[in-house]
This record gives sequence, C-alpha cells and structure tokens, in this order.
Amino acid sequence: MRPTRYRAAALTAAVAMTMAACSGEESGGSEQTDGTTGGVTTLTVGASVTPHAEILEFIDDELAADAGIDLEIVEYTDYIQPNVQLAEGQLDANFFQHLPYYEAEVEEKGYEFEHFDGVHIEPFGVYSSSVTDLEDLPDGAQIGVPNDPSNQARALELLQEGGVFALADVENPSVFDIAENPKNVELVELEAAQLVRTLEDFDAAVINGNYALEGGLNPAEDALVLEPGEDNPYANLVAVRAEDVEDPAILTLDELLHSDEVRDFISERWPAGEIVPAF
Repeated sequence: MRPTRYRAAALTAAVAMTMAACSGEESGGSEQTDGTTGGVTTLTVGASVTPHAEILEFIDDELAADAGIDLEIVEYTDYIQPNVQLAEGQLDANFFQHLPYYEAEVEEKGYEFEHFDGVHIEPFGVYSSSVTDLEDLPDGAQIGVPNDPSNQARALELLQEGGVFALADVENPSVFDIAENPKNVELVELEAAQLVRTLEDFDAAVINGNYALEGGLNPAEDALVLEPGEDNPYANLVAVRAEDVEDPAILTLDELLHSDEVRDFISERWPAGEIVPAF
C-alpha cells in the first residue's frame, strides 16, 4: 500500500496544518489512535523528505500492514514545523531530528515530548563549488553554516577537524567561539535548508546530510570533509508527545524502524554510506 504523503514547508505552514487536520478526520493525533479500521491503526507521521520519508514509505509498503498499522506521511522541508505540529496534535509522531537538536528544542520551547532510540545517521559534510580541498580556501573565505545551535556546533567542529580554524574549548561552540582563524574566514549563518540552495554564493558550506541529498549532492562522494558514521552522536530519532509514548501503534512503528528489514533497506538504498544505520 502506498502511503498518503503531504509536503509542508515553513512558509506554507497553514496549508500543511489544514491538510494534516483533514487527514486527522480519519486518523492522527492521540485522540485518533484510540480507534482502528479493520484492525489497522493509522498514524500521521511528519518527516523530512530524504531519507526519513523514504524510510517510512518502505515501512508502509512492506511491513506496516502485517504489523497492524498504516502510515500517513507529512513531508517537511524545514526543521521548525514538525515539532510545532506534533505539539499541537496535528501529528502522532515526527521523524526528522537528531538528539542534540531535540534536546535544544525541548529546553527552549518547553515541549512535553519523549523520544525513541536513533534510527540512522546523516553525516554532515563540507561542500564547495569552487575548491576541491579546504586548504585551497582563499583568505577571507565566506562559509555558510546552520543557524540553529546544535547543528551550528556540529558544523564548526567539522570545520575545525578540516583544519579551517581552531575553536575555543567550549561546549556547543558558536560562531563567536573561534580562537584561531588563520584564513580569516567569515561564517555566514543561514537556516539549514537554505545552505544547499545557496552553495554557489559561498566559498564553502556545511550542509546537513538530508538537505545535501535533496539538493543532488552525494555526501560520500562530494563532501570535502565528511563526519564519520561510527560513534556519531547525531542519530535521527522518532519523537512523540509524552502522553503517547506507550501507545501500542507508536511502539510498533519504532520497532519496525529498528528492524533488520529497515537496516538492510538503508544499507542498500544508500550503499556508499550517505546514510548510515544507527542500530
């Protein structure tokens, strides 16, 4: 069965909420998972387009029916609305964020969420359309980095590993924590989704793995520097409202996300390590 899929973005949040509400007439939200149709429970899950929605689509096509669930997948191109709409009850769960981002969002916004274990890792990469080695960055180079704190710290640490500059010894560094800057690089903060679209405007940019893939980049082949997948703390996970963390259908979804079938799908779909199973 092919899942119902919607596309949502920050600038069209009202449209996305309307569509999610329409699908909610049949399912989605804690009030809807109380009922089933023919023994099947429908879950409305928000996800980034790649790879999250692809993984969920595989589950819905191949595994969900036998497990007694059906997925309605709402696609997002931003990192804000999935948590907003989960909190507002438009979604049963979301699948787009790693643990440090989740923790920062919960602390800042006061969301009453719970999360499950990580499913996959999207290695961060440094990309450029003008140089093939970070050593060739010109003096005063402009480098685009994400503007949200958890991903910015991750980006800066990757640039440090690539020898671009040295950071002060602080936890979760920001653009204000560069201790040594031999190339006098200028860091330009942008919303993460914008970096792949504006890559040619910079000498280099640090781009999230999902957005790199959506933009036609292959992290394993195109990144000048790429995070390792092993012992990577940025595994992407499923988040739910705290009241739904023991919901049987949601527990079933998390079990499927950590199945051998999903691990094999990730490894076969992204064989060069563009996406790495986290279990």
